[in-house]
Parts: sequence; C-alpha cells; structure tokens
Amino acid sequence: MRPARRRSGTRARWRGPLLAALLALALALAPLWGGPGAAAARAQGLTPGLAGSEASRLPAPIVLDGRTLFHIWPSSTLSAEQRSETINQQLAESAAAEDGVVLELATSNNLPVLVLNGRTLLTVTARDVPEGMEAMEQAETWRQRLEQALARARAERQPEHLRRQLPRVLAVLALAAALHWGLQAFWRRRFPQAWAIQPAEGADPQASAGRLLQRAALVLLQAGMWIGALVWISDQFPLTRSTRTAALQAASRWLVVPFMPLGARSYSLLDAVILLALLLLLVRAVGVVLRLLRTRVLRYTGMSLGGQEAVAFLTRYGLLFFGALVLLQLWGLDLSSLTLFASVLGVGVGLGFQTISKNLLSGMVIIFERPVQVGDFVEIGDLQGTVQKLGLRSTVVETLDRIAIIVPNSEFLDSRVVNWSHGSPLSRLRLPVGVAYGSDTTTVREALIAACEGQPLVLIEPPPRVLFSGFGDSALNFTLLVWIREPMRQYQITSDLNFRIEALLRERGITVPFPQRDLHLSGEALELRLSPELERRLMADQQQRHEDSQPPH
Repeated sequence: MRPARRRSGTRARWRGPLLAALLALALALAPLWGGPGAAAARAQGLTPGLAGSEASRLPAPIVLDGRTLFHIWPSSTLSAEQRSETINQQLAESAAAEDGVVLELATSNNLPVLVLNGRTLLTVTARDVPEGMEAMEQAETWRQRLEQALARARAERQPEHLRRQLPRVLAVLALAAALHWGLQAFWRRRFPQAWAIQPAEGADPQASAGRLLQRAALVLLQAGMWIGALVWISDQFPLTRSTRTAALQAASRWLVVPFMPLGARSYSLLDAVILLALLLLLVRAVGVVLRLLRTRVLRYTGMSLGGQEAVAFLTRYGLLFFGALVLLQLWGLDLSSLTLFASVLGVGVGLGFQTISKNLLSGMVIIFERPVQVGDFVEIGDLQGTVQKLGLRSTVVETLDRIAIIVPNSEFLDSRVVNWSHGSPLSRLRLPVGVAYGSDTTTVREALIAACEGQPLVLIEPPPRVLFSGFGDSALNFTLLVWIREPMRQYQITSDLNFRIEALLRERGITVPFPQRDLHLSGEALELRLSPELERRLMADQQQRHEDSQPPH
C-alpha cells in the first residue's frame, strides 16, 4: 500500500503547479481576445471572421487604437462591415490630426446622427438600439464613449505619454526577468528530481512522466508571465495595441474561414482543430474504459488471457468506430455524403495497400478464429517465442532471449505455425542417446529412466519411456521420451536431462562412443612418390647414419 500512496502523493505534488500554470497562461491570454466590447460581443453569440451571407447579418465592432468601443448592425443598404470600416477610418484620422475634435449629436430623417468635425460619422438605426432603450439615448451613450476614446487616443500620441510610460515598461520587463529566474530557482529547489540529466536505472515510467509535467508546468508559468507582460506593454501605446488587435483579428479570420467543403457545409481550420481534439479525447476515454474493463471485469470472469485480449480488442475498436461516427454527426458532417468517398478509398486501399489490407484481414481472422492467443508458445520459421500482444496488423512475439519480434499477421496464416500451447500446453520431448556396442541394454534403459527422476519439470504422468531405436554404425541408438507442461523451457529441460544421463552412464561404466571408421588395405605393394627435395634429405640422412655406424680405422 505504501508505494501506491507514494505515487499518489507524487502526482499531487505536480498536479497543483500544472493547474496553476495553466490558469496563469489562460489569464495571460485572456486580454488578447479584446476588452469588454469583445466579451460583450461573444456573450451575444457574435463570431468574428465569418464570410458571405452570415457575415452580412452579424454586427461589426467600432475600434479605435485596438480598443473595441461598441458594435453596430447592418443597415438597409450597407453591411455592418462596410459601416464599421468607414467609421473606424474616420476615427483614426481624427485621433491622429493636430486640430481639435468636435463630436455633435444631430437628427436626420428622424434618426440620431453623430457628426465628427462637420462630417457625418454614424447614423443610429433602429436595429442598433437594444430593446428597452430609445434611439436618442443610445446615440448619446455612444457619443460620450467616442469622446472619451478620442481624448484618450490623442493624449496617448503625445511625447509626454511616451516619457511617462517608458520607465514603467522597463520596470515591467525587469520584473518579468526577475520572476523568470526566480521561478526557475524555486522549481529547482522544489522539484530537484525534474532536473536530473539522466533518470536512475530502472526508474518508474510514471515518475519520468511526473518529471516531464513538472518541467512543463514551469515552462507554462514562465510563458504565461511573459505573455502577460508583453500584453500589458502593448496595451500602453496606440501603435502596438492596434498592431496586436489587427494580428489577432487576421488570425481569427484565418481560423474560421471555411476551406474544406464536405457535403452541404464547408469547414474551417478551427473546426478541424476542434474535431481533432474531440477525437483525441475519445481515444483517451476509450483507453480509460479498457483499463477499467481489464482490471474490474475481465480479470474476474475466469476467461483465459487470450479471450480477455480478444474482448478488449473488439471493445476498443468498436468504441472507437461508433464514437467517431457520433462525433462526426455532432460536428455537423453528413456521413451520407462520404459514401462515394469511402468506396473510392476502399478501392485505393485494396489496390495500393494490398499488404496492409492482407495483414488487417489476417488479424481479424486470428482474433475471431483464435488459432494463436496471447501467452502461447509458438514456432514460426526459425522464430520461437511467446505471443505478447495481438494487434490488428501485427503480432508481438517475445523470443527466449527476451527480444520482441513484430510479426505481420499474414505470416501466421500463410506459413506453417507450430503452436506448443494450442489446446493444451502438454508436449513430449525426444532425446536421442547412443551407447557403445556390448553395453547392457537393460542397464542403459534403467539409467535413462533414473535420469528423469527428481526432475521437477518432467511429468510423472504420462511416465517417461525408452525406445531402442536401432543399430547405428558405431553405437546402439536409444530414444528417451518425456512429457513436459512448459514448452518454452524445453531447452533447459533437455540440457538438465543430458547432464544427468551422462553422469549416470559414467557411473555404470557405459561409454558413449565417438564415430569410428575401419580402413582396409589390400596386400599389393603401394607406390609412394616423394618430392625431390624430400628424397635428397632422406638420402643424406641415411648416408650420415651409415658413416656413423662404421668403426674407426
């Protein structure tokens, strides 16, 4: 219980900083989407950047120096975008002019009109007036708001404003840098394990993920702090504020402009990002469901490991398939429009991806027919190992050397596969043994049977048997038959039995012969030919021996 409690405590240590970092980043990014005017527009359900007929029926913002003042609606002759573009340009020219600004409220055709420096700025239509308010009251409210915005814009263009704000900007930058290094120093003291160059050998993968999240939390906090500082600095000057607002509006339009027609609708990049996020969330949710299914349901059903894996496989892909269909329907995609596309895609998959399709179909056959299951000890070609995972395209086989081999599923159906565990793991080993001619065969049989006694991996039932296989060229051949229940350990069992057999045969004086060959020569003379050099040496040696054997005179 202690390790689990320690892991949960570790998760709690980094979960708080991560949530704090995400909150700081969200607060820093909040001003980027505009001030109170933008918030009000979003509250009314306004979506910037729409094009076509939808945009012509939506209001448009009145903006001065990057600040949204209010929104106006389309008139009978002009769209809201056309009205706001003219008004925003006129406001910008008045704010940059050196002359004074005179904003008056007049009446034309029984409608309130705002006049800026003798030029008509805005006519307040009935659609611009909210329910429960008079047109003249709305016009007066807008006039006051415009006067305040123009006065502020002209004041921010004065040199005094720059001299007053420059020390503040430098102070904010210095504070942001100090907080950046302070946060990093605090994080190093608070989470020293997150800064290890290499994790300890055999470290827990969950601890490694915790270290990564701790670093990510620090990066998010620092990024949120710098973004907040830059947003505040850009908000102090008209040029930077206007540039920021124009960039955000361009990005917003780029995100929401439709570019992918499917059926009767067209989808934007933002729609695609939302769909991708929903699909990723679906994959994570299916993973959680499968984890609960394995740990809380399947393990208590008494099913074999292969059966549990088959149920989990079908559940995973079934949930992913139906969940994707539901998400696409909720996303607004008419799936009937994809019928032709799906048929063309199927033909392309069948022709261009024959190998992949073959492996996919083979995987489905293996899942349903179950000739191979997780945990089986199989032999395919020169590969022997235990099946660790059955996938839709391939199967993972772990060899006796603990090496994972990924085998395409088609090889299990196209070639001959030896499944030592299919049906029952009970299997028989054959150990050939040869002894010298003249050995007592009864003693040999008793020695071979005795070698199996005391071996825990050799089954007592069925009992071991010894067969006299035949007469070899240089040995009497016997075969020891033993039954085992763990085929993946057959090499260890064979080695242990061979050690035991050799020791028992040696105790009983029975030898294991090596191959022998008899060479028969005929009685005729054999002629040997030597090289000239060897002949001269032999003659010289013979003459020297003859001289040494003569007595001295």
